[in-house]
Amino acid sequence: MVLRRDAVIAAEKLRDYILSPVHPDGWGKANYLAKLGYAQANWKRLAFDLRVQVLPHPATPARVSPYGRKYEILAPLKGPNGKTAWIRTIWIVLKGQQRARLVTVLPEARP
Repeated sequence: MVLRRDAVIAAEKLRDYILSPVHPDGWGKANYLAKLGYAQANWKRLAFDLRVQVLPHPATPARVSPYGRKYEILAPLKGPNGKTAWIRTIWIVLKGQQRARLVTVLPEARP
């Protein structure tokens, strides 16, 4: 399954969690993505790159949560500095909705 490119990628999710070097759960993600040239100040670039580089890849159905069905996408991400690394993104399609929402971005060893 390929998730639609109009998936919801909340600014707060990227800026205040995934790219936050001081967030208790997000700092590791922020450090990993910083190696690709991403930072809180350019969170819009990460949102754009996720849409263009990651969402076209096939999404694998993951577990069903009380809120909806989760999906995973494993893909390479080329950052603004030209470096590439693998990431695993988790998305959810909430019950009664059709658009996926970004849950998180995880560092991934090369498959």
